[in-house]
Amino acid sequence: MTDLSTGMQFQTVMTSDKHPVINYAIRLGDNVLILAQRISEWCGHGPVLEQDIAMTNIALDLLGQARMYYTFAGELEGKGRSEDDIAYFRDAHEFQNFLLVEQPNTDWAHTIMRQFFFDAWNFAFLNGLAKSNVPQLAAIAEKALKEATYHLRFSSEWVVRLGDGTAVSHQKMQTALDSLWMYAGELCTADELDNDLLTQGVAPDLQQIKAFWQTKVDSILQEATLQKPDNDWMQKGGKQGRHTEHLGFILAEMQHLQRTYPGNEW
Repeated sequence: MTDLSTGMQFQTVMTSDKHPVINYAIRLGDNVLILAQRISEWCGHGPVLEQDIAMTNIALDLLGQARMYYTFAGELEGKGRSEDDIAYFRDAHEFQNFLLVEQPNTDWAHTIMRQFFFDAWNFAFLNGLAKSNVPQLAAIAEKALKEATYHLRFSSEWVVRLGDGTAVSHQKMQTALDSLWMYAGELCTADELDNDLLTQGVAPDLQQIKAFWQTKVDSILQEATLQKPDNDWMQKGGKQGRHTEHLGFILAEMQHLQRTYPGNEW
C-alpha cells in the first residue's frame, strides 16, 4: 500500500510523459482546495453548532485531499515545489478548478446544493480514479473515497430535509438549485487532458461518472420535491483557467500571508 503521509516518497509513476499527469493532479487538487476554502467560511457561522462542526470537518477532509494531490504533483515534477508552493504562488488564471466550487456560500441552501452537486460527482469520480494505472492516484482515491462517501450522505440528507421541509426552506433550496444549475454541467464535461489520460488508463471516464451523477441528482431532487431546471445551457471554462470574479477574492484571502511573508511558518 502506498504511504500517503506528508513527506513520504511516492512510487515512480509509469508514464513516458509526466507533464499531463502533473497537470491533472494539480487540477484535482484545485477543485478540493477551493471548495475547502469556501466551506471553511462557515466556521463559527453555521446555522447550529453541530452543522458548524460538520462543515469544518468536511473542509478539513477536502484540504487533506488537496495536499495529497499537490504533494504527488510536486514530487512527480521534481522541481522542489511543495504543496504550499502550488497552492499559494499561482494566480487565478493558473487554477483549473470547476466554476461551481468557487461560487459564494450565499446562504445555507446554496452551500448545501453546491456541496451536493460536487459530492455526487466526487464520489463517482473517486470510484473511477481508484482503478487508475498510476498507483499514486489510485491510492489517493481509495483514501479519499471513505470521506467522500460520508460527504455525499451528509449533503444528500440536507437537500431532502430542506427541500421537503417548510415552505420557506423549500423555496430557498429551489432558488439555490436554479442559481447553481448552470455550473453543474462542467463537472462531467471532458476536455483534451481528460480524454488523453482516459485513453492511457490514468483518468476515469467522465461519461460513466455523468450517468451516475444524473441518476443520483434526479433521485435526491425528486425525494426533496424540487424541480430540476429545464435549462441545458451550462457555464464552463474553469479547467482552462477562465473563472468568475469570485476566485480572485478567495485567493486574495487564502494566499495573503504566504505572499506577504514567503516561507513563513507557524
